[in-house]
Amino acid sequence: MSKELRSGYTTGTHATAVVVASVFEYFYGDILRSVDLELPSSLIATIEVQREQENSFSTIKVDNDDMDVTKGAKICATLYEQEDFQVKKQRPACVKVGALKLYLWAGEGVGVVTKAGLKIAPSYPAINPVPLAMIEQNLQNKLHKPLQGSLHIVISVENGEEIAKNTANAKVGVLGGISILGTRGIVKPVSATAYIESIATEISVASKNSEVVVFTLGNSAQDRALELYESVSVVEIGNFVYDALMLLEGYHFSKVVFITSVAKMTKVAQGYKNTHNRFGSIDFAQVKEMVESLGSSMQDDVVTLKAVLESLDASTQRVFIEQITQKAMMQIVEWIESKAEVTETLEVLTLPSEIKKEYRW
Repeated sequence: MSKELRSGYTTGTHATAVVVASVFEYFYGDILRSVDLELPSSLIATIEVQREQENSFSTIKVDNDDMDVTKGAKICATLYEQEDFQVKKQRPACVKVGALKLYLWAGEGVGVVTKAGLKIAPSYPAINPVPLAMIEQNLQNKLHKPLQGSLHIVISVENGEEIAKNTANAKVGVLGGISILGTRGIVKPVSATAYIESIATEISVASKNSEVVVFTLGNSAQDRALELYESVSVVEIGNFVYDALMLLEGYHFSKVVFITSVAKMTKVAQGYKNTHNRFGSIDFAQVKEMVESLGSSMQDDVVTLKAVLESLDASTQRVFIEQITQKAMMQIVEWIESKAEVTETLEVLTLPSEIKKEYRW
């Protein structure tokens, strides 16, 4: 029997908990050890918090079985009556609870948005709209007397700037730390949805800052793309070829570029919408037909494309890869044909041979 994977809570949920605890102490004098929160999914989450100092609380992001670089991070909120604290240059987010205005600032380890295309405008803290709504809703639920005035809360994440190096934040223009994220308040383990959402975000940022978007599969493709294009244009799409292409709907780029290895390109040429092995392997019967059409032979027991290529002389190998690249390009054209407004030019580049094909509408 397989082990049941553990879910957790988002950075947005944890940030909400420490904000609520800080505000609760300020108005009521109560020092909370845990905070019950209503999540966007209508579930109730209980988050343990620790008092750091007056009107300042921290929490440790719950461990889970997701591929989540922020699990275990220490998230803190500190309340100030006056704007007498030091933070990086930014404009604060604001939530309102009745006549009370609460200004939220990115402290150490929380990023500030510097580029257009995200859900947050440039110069504001990287606190997404859903966490802001969670903070507002939960404060409305818990603050029972009429309140007014203005307060300031600085949200920080211990080692957040270092953690952010393992995310796409810098590439999309979120500088100085991680983002406070979450749409349902809960982190579901090993979710392909999260990866696709990340691709969508990077496409959005690319559309605001570049005429070109570059899809890459694999580290070598990513490295080569960064040699050829600005980092803001480059989007690592994992194995999600078709999903990434469908996310182009509604945008317009002068050029869409697709870069990957010959093995992955072969899968695309054979019509695989996702190149992960669980969706199938290269059809070597098709490969054999291509090889034989070039006047070469291939053994029936070959199970790697590398072995196929090594069996070909240099000129035949190049023609073979050119055909693969052409087939892959035409498959991509077929997939996005209905989205004619997306681009005028598709460029496909196969590594390591640097064979390029281009299609113009």
